[in-house]
Amino acid sequence: MGIPTPRSWSSSMEPQAGDRPPRLAPPAGPRRILGLGRILGLALAALLLLCPGSVAAAMAADGTGLPTRYCCDGDLLVATIDNGAVDAPGVPNTVAGTVPGAFVVIHWRGLQLQLPRTNNAGPPSFTDGRWWWSLEDPERPDLRLRRGDQVRYPCEAIAAGSSA
Repeated sequence: MGIPTPRSWSSSMEPQAGDRPPRLAPPAGPRRILGLGRILGLALAALLLLCPGSVAAAMAADGTGLPTRYCCDGDLLVATIDNGAVDAPGVPNTVAGTVPGAFVVIHWRGLQLQLPRTNNAGPPSFTDGRWWWSLEDPERPDLRLRRGDQVRYPCEAIAAGSSA
């Protein structure tokens, strides 16, 4: 026998009749985790389907997430306050359920504004430097536009059951 040549290498590497590919054991960990994730996902979906009112009540309890309707300068304004991706239960300037990092989304006269919360003491206020939204009096919030001087738009809350 001599030194093996590439031809002899290839012939010895070809599968022979009766050869089986090696069997690999399936990984145990990821399958179990996937199964658990599916179960948790189904349980969460069932919980949300069975108790939708409690989800809305939880959102209303902290004063965020639900749109509020106002009549501002004769036109409908819809404002939704959101705390964003902030997890700060110990922040000292937490007023009316909002924390620094929260924002309000305002739909009014074809405008869509997202105003970040100021860190001013007192009732929540939101501004982007041009628009100002303050909830010092929630029944009559303060909407202002800075154009040289400030333009103030009178606002009043619309009762939940009424149409405007």
